Amino acid sequence: MPATFLAAALQAAEETPTVNEPGGFWGAIAGWADAFIGVFEQGGATFMGLVTGIIPTLIVLLTAVNALIRFIGPEKIDKIGEMAARPGLIYYPVRYLVLPFLAVFFLTNPMAYTMGRFLPERYKPAFYDSAVSFVHPITGIFPHANPGELFVFLGIAAGIIELGLNETDLAVRYLMVGLVVILIRGVVTEFITTRMIARRDSELQEAAA
Repeated sequence: MPATFLAAALQAAEETPTVNEPGGFWGAIAGWADAFIGVFEQGGATFMGLVTGIIPTLIVLLTAVNALIRFIGPEKIDKIGEMAARPGLIYYPVRYLVLPFLAVFFLTNPMAYTMGRFLPERYKPAFYDSAVSFVHPITGIFPHANPGELFVFLGIAAGIIELGLNETDLAVRYLMVGLVVILIRGVVTEFITTRMIARRDSELQEAAA
């Protein structure tokens, strides 16, 4: 009798109990709760991926850039800003390509916009347009420049990684396209600003007359 009882108990323990999934209203509530918790679980997994991936690289890169700034000297970077303020077509690339790149790379977002202090008032809107348009394209290769919005590039790169492609190639193309765009935006915005200033001055002269 004890042997038979023990065998029956072992057989019952080996059997996997089946529980029917709740249906109806309570089933919907349970499904919603699972989905709600799943969002945070996925967020936690993403955060752990950042902790073991991009964050250490970001910290080291920030340290290296700060050391580079100290080594070069802020006054030398300021001289480039003064050069960009000169009039003439030859200084367009300096003003809307070189200066925004250096400002975003060395000063990062949002301090990069302060580099416009060297420019005359008529150039400042165009420089800001170029600089603010570059804070995303640069993050693919230099994430220290705008770490708070790194998710923009990571969201794009996620699809590339899913396809098994190299995200570094995407980062390079992202940067190159960004450089072309900020140059175009700077030139166009300067043209618009010049027209608006000329119209304002003309209206003021007419009003004074």
